[in-house]
Amino acid sequence: MSGPSASGAAGSASLSATTLRALEAVLPPVVALCIAAVIGDLLILSFGESPAAVYALLIKGTWGNPYGIGQVLYKTTTLTCTGLAFALAGRAGLFNVGAEGQLAAGGFGAALLGLALPSGLPGLLAVPLCVMAAMLTGAGVGAVPGVLRARFGASEVIVTIMLNFIVLALLNWVVSTHLHLPETLRTPDIHAGTLPRLADWFAVFSGSAANAVLLLALAAAAASWWLLFRTRSGYELRAVGLQPDAAEYGGVHVPRVMWTSMALSGALAGLGGVNFVLGYKGYYEDGFAGGAGFLGIAVALVGRNHPFGIVLSALLFATLSQGGLAVNAIVPKQLTDILTAVVILSVATAVPEVQRQLRAAAASTMAALTRAQQTSGGRAS
Repeated sequence: MSGPSASGAAGSASLSATTLRALEAVLPPVVALCIAAVIGDLLILSFGESPAAVYALLIKGTWGNPYGIGQVLYKTTTLTCTGLAFALAGRAGLFNVGAEGQLAAGGFGAALLGLALPSGLPGLLAVPLCVMAAMLTGAGVGAVPGVLRARFGASEVIVTIMLNFIVLALLNWVVSTHLHLPETLRTPDIHAGTLPRLADWFAVFSGSAANAVLLLALAAAAASWWLLFRTRSGYELRAVGLQPDAAEYGGVHVPRVMWTSMALSGALAGLGGVNFVLGYKGYYEDGFAGGAGFLGIAVALVGRNHPFGIVLSALLFATLSQGGLAVNAIVPKQLTDILTAVVILSVATAVPEVQRQLRAAAASTMAALTRAQQTSGGRAS
């Protein structure tokens, strides 16, 4: 009698653990979005407008027409890259606040190589080289705080914040002094070639900025998932993030994992710079990042630091960003900025509380199952 009972209890425990992990992944963002929606309704009502009308206009201006869809996908591309950058470092227990500088550095690296390459070089060769240059430049900027953390124990938060100022100021000086066109803060057009826009394949997207970098961002998300959850390196990275001392005791070279994860994080952010430089404008422009590196932190948090969750989260924040332009006719555009901040604050509040409640409920359930098993065993004997 004890065999089947033990087996049933073990199955229930396994099911409970699986269910708990699924709920911890899905429920906190859902709760946060519900909180943000309620607060958003109250804000819209304070302007004397109907929430239903505002949300309908937001959807119509984003997902209700091909141009809006294209613009959402364009912004999703950059946010996916910066979200992945933060998440990859976060999985290793590191807080990369430097995606803004890494994003700008990647775009500049792509533009600089694009200007340096011979004009007669085929685009099929030149464009991949520029993409690689962007990722390598971003990786170089990202590796600096990783090495300082691994070698000297320096806080990656402080180092990445300071590097943002250094990189952005340095790029501003280089462009404004040596590479700018007259009366602008941008480089000359890149003659090495650019990536195709979605409108080149689907005429319905004509006028939108969406381009082939979207496919690279999705491929980066899939590659990040494979690296994190299907490789030994990813297992070591997650182990360092969860408990570095235990990982080191198990044979993991923790300093190496730290600086390589930061370098990979920077490479992903650098890829986001390609979206503007090679996919949209065809040149580097000072200030093009526009806060996308910092917003990537929110994207990763809402996406629960999971590559596929980050893609969905990037879609949400891109919709809010583009939707702000659509609703500006009846409510201030800044309303969507407020909603974005509310989503972030809701996630920061809801995640630990929902996790605490779920774990308490799981512990209560397991205790009830144990008592039931003991009662059943006593009766059987």
